[in-house]
Amino acid sequence: MSSALLERITIEPGKCGGRPCIRGTRMRVSDVLELLANGASTEEVLADHPSLVRDDILAAIAYAAVHMSHAVFRVA
Repeated sequence: MSSALLERITIEPGKCGGRPCIRGTRMRVSDVLELLANGASTEEVLADHPSLVRDDILAAIAYAAVHMSHAVFRVA
């Protein structure tokens, strides 16, 4: 996974509650992922959010992949 993509994700105290955002904007990683999960295509997301570029969307996906790659244990 490209660290250059992950560098596009910023976390700033006081901005969006300290949640991960795209390049210091107020567009959260979760916003991008939610749009994609609800069926929006990359092209639709880019058209609706002109401040974003394709690498921003890839960065959001990469960030989620890195942060979801942990073991989950079920306690009985």
